[in-house]
Amino acid sequence: MLTQSTYSTQITNAIEQAQFPTDPPKLYDPIRYILGLSGKRIRPLLVMLGADLFAFDDMESTIPAALAVEYFHNFSLIHDDIMDEAPLRRGAQTVHKKWSENVAILSGDALLVKAYEEIARCAPAKIPALLKVFNRMALEVCEGQQKDMDFETEDSVAEADYISMIRAKTSVLLGGALQMGAILANANEQEQDLLFQFGVNLGIAFQLQDDILDVYGNPENFGKQVGGDILCDKKTILRIHLQQLVDVQDAAVLDNLVNELDAETKIETTKKLYAKYGVRSIAEQLKDHYAELAYNALETIPVGDQQKMALRDLAQNLMVRTY
Repeated sequence: MLTQSTYSTQITNAIEQAQFPTDPPKLYDPIRYILGLSGKRIRPLLVMLGADLFAFDDMESTIPAALAVEYFHNFSLIHDDIMDEAPLRRGAQTVHKKWSENVAILSGDALLVKAYEEIARCAPAKIPALLKVFNRMALEVCEGQQKDMDFETEDSVAEADYISMIRAKTSVLLGGALQMGAILANANEQEQDLLFQFGVNLGIAFQLQDDILDVYGNPENFGKQVGGDILCDKKTILRIHLQQLVDVQDAAVLDNLVNELDAETKIETTKKLYAKYGVRSIAEQLKDHYAELAYNALETIPVGDQQKMALRDLAQNLMVRTY
């Protein structure tokens, strides 16, 4: 069992050493560019930690699957940025802004193909099971993105629908990455499912906390503009519950805020409504519920406590962020 930092270094080295063609440059340069922006790379790390949990003795063989997950994740980011018309990714220009939308679409497609090439490098006996999980995960991410876009034109969204959306768009990638690692480590189906549930519920809790931090976080620690979700009228878990709870008078105030041009006024008025109806507490309780589901799933996996330490530490780092 190696340290988490050792696995992260191995992933970084594998990405830096990956061989992509040079021609045509507008197809492969954007791939090198986005992979070089160096995010946290939590998802490929989860593949390795999923195998490490079961004391797998050939961790080097998990790297192709880890790369496949990282390539897929970055493929989805390239396309999401086009749909969101986002100018920046990880503090740098998005691919479609640096080149063009057409270039970004095609480079993203090529990166997805590269993900499948990495899966093909895995142990032949494991490839069918890996593909089953990978394809399910990839399709659900697409479904989640579509649901998220659908929400933009809906007047209100139910809590269950929102949880379903973030589960698909964000969380199944965490659970799927862990399950792929478990498959490589010869875990049985029950163990795989428990590890998948750990990742999925942790991902839901993480996204709910992100919703809370967007309003109440310290901008120096949060890494994003506080109140950004409010300014773009995003239907977060806080907004969803506020819309369900407001009286007629406050509903009118909330509706009028859509057209409020002063950012400070919009944020502060919304925060006052959040405080009046106690929606932060509701969101906190929901976040804690999914975090508990995640930890319970991890505890149920029949391996020693020492083997679970790396995943516990990672979960703790994800969930304990400064407000």
